[in-house]
Amino acid sequence: MAVHPFETHLARVARADEHAAWTPADGPLPALYLSHGAPPLFEDAVWMEQLFTWARSMPRPRAILIVSAHWEEAPLALTSSAAAVTPVYDFGGFAPMYSRMRYDTPAADVLAARVLGALSSENVHETGRGLDHGAWVPLKVMYPEADVPVLQLSLPTSSPAALLELGASLRGLREEGVLVIGSGFTTHGLPFLTREVMTGQIEAPDWSRDFDAWAAGALARGDVDELAGYRDRAPGMPYAHPTVEHFTPLFVTLGAATDPEAPRTSAIDGFWWGLSKRSFAAA
Repeated sequence: MAVHPFETHLARVARADEHAAWTPADGPLPALYLSHGAPPLFEDAVWMEQLFTWARSMPRPRAILIVSAHWEEAPLALTSSAAAVTPVYDFGGFAPMYSRMRYDTPAADVLAARVLGALSSENVHETGRGLDHGAWVPLKVMYPEADVPVLQLSLPTSSPAALLELGASLRGLREEGVLVIGSGFTTHGLPFLTREVMTGQIEAPDWSRDFDAWAAGALARGDVDELAGYRDRAPGMPYAHPTVEHFTPLFVTLGAATDPEAPRTSAIDGFWWGLSKRSFAAA
């Protein structure tokens, strides 16, 4: 029987050097925007290596706060801070093994208190909810040891301005070794993927390539206004984002950066099922 690619990934992780933990001497951790994939990410050896290598290029965080495209809720809400909360299996049509996977992280009560403090002007409540696949799937690849406390914060709006402000409220957490992540997908036009894309005959449709190139250019210039105007300015719309929740976590990431308008280069680029997996760090 063939070895599953995720098992091969775990074997590579086991051979890796020890991951040094963050200390104050390291300075603030960056904020990340990552294209998160779905359960088949566990079958993509290249992408898993890219995500794991990226995670290992930074100190191991003291905690992780992630905003995912798959939890839109206002007022703001937090996932449960208890240890080993069952993940949300918010997907279907994939191998049953993915609905049995766990990501049993430690209790995150200390992080919850810090997040509530940072958002003291907001109406925030903690729920019993677990991490959805926009959080636990990429984190299971990046930090497979599950030894870092993780909380997920809901995505309360699609307004770039409001999400930039939300990110700014979280900026101070980075100075305490908290990794702030916006988890989406740089393009996410699932209804418009063709058989040629799905079978690998072509890498990506024009609307995905055009939007991706536009986003890369705006990030390279640090042009937050251009990015915020994506509905009207970006080529490939609305095919690249028929709904916008996979792009808008990017504004939480930029808001949490020390300088939201600094030029950004991508840690990961390329396409997966025709969708742009562009991901970047914002220090």
